[in-house]
Amino acid sequence: MSEPRLVHLDLAGLRTALTWAAVEGWNPGLHDAEPFFAADPGGFLGLEIDGRLVVVASVVRWSDAYAFGGLFIADPTHRGEGLGFALMQAALGFAGDRTIGLDAVLEQEPLYARNGAVPASTTTRWRWDPNAATTPVDPDATVDARTVAVADLVEYERGCVVGDRSAFLTAWLAAPSVVARAVVRDGRLVGWGLRRPCVDGAKVGPLFADDPATTDSLWRALVADAEGPVYIDVPDPNPSGRALVAAHGMTPGFTTRRMYFGTPPVLDLDRVVGVTTLELG
Repeated sequence: MSEPRLVHLDLAGLRTALTWAAVEGWNPGLHDAEPFFAADPGGFLGLEIDGRLVVVASVVRWSDAYAFGGLFIADPTHRGEGLGFALMQAALGFAGDRTIGLDAVLEQEPLYARNGAVPASTTTRWRWDPNAATTPVDPDATVDARTVAVADLVEYERGCVVGDRSAFLTAWLAAPSVVARAVVRDGRLVGWGLRRPCVDGAKVGPLFADDPATTDSLWRALVADAEGPVYIDVPDPNPSGRALVAAHGMTPGFTTRRMYFGTPPVLDLDRVVGVTTLELG
């Protein structure tokens, strides 16, 4: 067997990584590959052995000071061989001096902590089922977010995320079968969200909003025609998120811990009702 070789994934390789994520039960979006790749075409890494991909990871560089890691998956036939650890070390080096954020399942938190990551907030995945509650929608409460300039969405997101996500959001909004809504009040954007189809049902992310009323209006508009379960990853400190899951009878799933290698950024979690995607932050 040859020594593992570090490679940068192309779009086909990223699709392979997302297929692995689906097998792992991470429930990725059906059309995530193109927007993910648009965020940072060089940000997806893998190790190959004899020309076959055996472990993958992402290190999307959102700015000169910040990157986000995710998609750490090894082929089951090569687990326990230290390849995941080797790729994690390569990913840390690839990010250079940047702070690296990640959302770790709680079982893996000690591994990242041993390597220098510090914990921050926790995030819980919640499930909403269409038959769980009625969700009347005010048709005038929201507008199609695709009628809002991407530059305005990027400006609104400042403090909710790190870096300029213009390329990513352009592709995220253009992906097939997405539902995107925004709330504009007195000429000012006060919240927006997006729902995308996934292997199982759909996910809402991001959901950024100034207050609980805006959060509720966006949620109702985003799930109004949903035919299956809808998931949302809510940072536990967010008060609007806590109110939302209680009001709509959602059930909790797994919890992740946001962790950072390096100096943690200051985020306005009061506006982050739903994380965009655990793979990219």
